[in-house]
Amino acid sequence: MVPDRNGNLANVIQGYDNIKDFQNAPEPFLSTLIGRFGNRICKGKFTLNGKEYQLAINNGPNALHGGPTGYHAQVWDAVQMNDNTLALNIVEPYGHEGFTGEVHVNVEYTWTDDDELKIDYLATTNKKTIINLTHHAFFALAGIANPTPTIDDLLCEVNADHYLPIDPTSIPTGEILKVEGTPFDFRTQKPVGQDINADNEQIKNGAGYDHCWVLNKKEVGELSFAARIEEPASGRTMECWTTEPGVQIYSDNWANGYKIQNGCTAPRRSAICFEAQHFPDSPNRAYFPPVVLRPGEQYRQTTIYKFGVK
Repeated sequence: MVPDRNGNLANVIQGYDNIKDFQNAPEPFLSTLIGRFGNRICKGKFTLNGKEYQLAINNGPNALHGGPTGYHAQVWDAVQMNDNTLALNIVEPYGHEGFTGEVHVNVEYTWTDDDELKIDYLATTNKKTIINLTHHAFFALAGIANPTPTIDDLLCEVNADHYLPIDPTSIPTGEILKVEGTPFDFRTQKPVGQDINADNEQIKNGAGYDHCWVLNKKEVGELSFAARIEEPASGRTMECWTTEPGVQIYSDNWANGYKIQNGCTAPRRSAICFEAQHFPDSPNRAYFPPVVLRPGEQYRQTTIYKFGVK
């Protein structure tokens, strides 16, 4: 619940009313915690230590977001640490959804006194594996409604000079291209809808925005500014800060007006996602930032969504 410039509170994140609705969801990843591997892996295949692994195919010809029973579909142990912090824990067994290694995952959600939702991830493994965790929050800064307004007028800025182009199945081509002169240039704030229907091959491949931006970083793993959005009518703002090298921005291109919580509905492009993560299909691209986790190492990530009003 976030106030607008007049102090009126509204729910700015899409979700469902209950567990049953999640289990039968038209959008199974609606504002969920994602793992073991966020985003897509080409044909669900990757090789580790000379052995090829096959994951479930659940997005065209590819694997997406850890598979049909990924972290979004698991029951986690939950501990209320204090008034501001919730800790979630899960042990993913060896072989689940085709992944190697038994992985212990801890995710802490903390509301700070600066109106920040801070998400801290920690994971360990007993066998060399791959991991790429993220959160798939569907933000609707205008407030959810029936119908929830579109994001066309939402002002957006992204701290990235480059992005990853994709093929028609949404797998990165392997190129890392400049955003300059393309619909993907959000270095200066502009409306999300300004170029979302541009006559552009990449826009067509993603049915809008569904791409990974390569964030500008001075140091690997630094917590730095990734993106900012501003909803002009309400004045609500949100900033995303992360330690991750990339952010997948998804403009809710496949919503069709399905029912969400509190009698509200989600038409096409009524939300936007900022999924802080490593790059999609990284296990098959040796020059992408590595996603391998070994025994004795710790996977760590921090992502912050900071809310405000203009």
